Amino acid sequence: MTRRLTCHCGAIEIEVDLPEGALENARRCDCSFCRRRGAVMAGVPLDALRIVKGADRVALYQFGTMTAEHHFCPICGIYTHHRRRTDPNEYAINLGALEGVNPRELDSVPWSDGVNHPCDRH
Repeated sequence: MTRRLTCHCGAIEIEVDLPEGALENARRCDCSFCRRRGAVMAGVPLDALRIVKGADRVALYQFGTMTAEHHFCPICGIYTHHRRRTDPNEYAINLGALEGVNPRELDSVPWSDGVNHPCDRH
């Protein structure tokens, strides 16, 4: 099923093909960045996400290992998606930016242990 994802101001619009069960597999993360932004996320394959408006406006933020690529709108500040460091073949999308989805209505959303992320172990 193809869904629309936008930032708050509408400068960025994304089409995303949600795999079966994507909303049921929603997650939160408690890493230093995710716990501050508080987004509920779901994973999708890289080829399931297409920026259809505002590709030239999408801003990038990286930190720590510089592996994950966090994308957001520099105008309104809304996080839209990120390329995951655990699985660089996937994006995680911000379910709060997905049209027709209210994260409050999702069943209990489990937490990922981003503080003790496997990519940080030596």
